[in-house]
Amino acid sequence: MDGTDDHRTYRDDGLRINLVCCTQVIVNEIRRGVPRKHVALTYAMAIKSQADGADVPDWKEINAAAIERWGVKGLSALKNRAWGIAQGRIDPSK
Repeated sequence: MDGTDDHRTYRDDGLRINLVCCTQVIVNEIRRGVPRKHVALTYAMAIKSQADGADVPDWKEINAAAIERWGVKGLSALKNRAWGIAQGRIDPSK
């Protein structure tokens, strides 16, 4: 998808931005009270960074912090939004 026919997708111009220290960044966001919607963007960046081989997030630690803050349903919502962002199905600004 090139984003021209669907406003919910994004054009891939080949630019790659990776996040390092994903675990620390996400756990810190969760513990500092960053809204789940915004943590989902960071979580999506961690998914893509792992796929690119830039970092190896400790998903167990990240998910435990999310459960502690939002519960299991909140973790599920976080993951659903993050995967939607990572796949280009969800506009992170909305």
